[in-house]
Amino acid sequence: MSSHGRPLPGEPDRPDPTPTVDLDVDLSSHELLRRAHVLDALGPDWDPVAALRGEEAAYELLYSGLSAEQQRVYDELVSAGVLPRRGGSDAAA
Repeated sequence: MSSHGRPLPGEPDRPDPTPTVDLDVDLSSHELLRRAHVLDALGPDWDPVAALRGEEAAYELLYSGLSAEQQRVYDELVSAGVLPRRGGSDAAA
């Protein structure tokens, strides 16, 4: 058999020596366990609202103080849907 899976001239056709088998695995119980471990690792003091506010503040800081060229590129990325619009008409808002 050639490396492309076709028989070489003069070689008889043979069935594929490695048949495929359908395999279904339900990972939903594993996903629930994973989520429980994540929440356990975050601890009882984790505040999702504070985490989101901190993330928003970090984005505002990241996009503040842009030069005119950086602002132009940012606006193009927002217009193209690559970045979400944040604040007002400029990135620092």
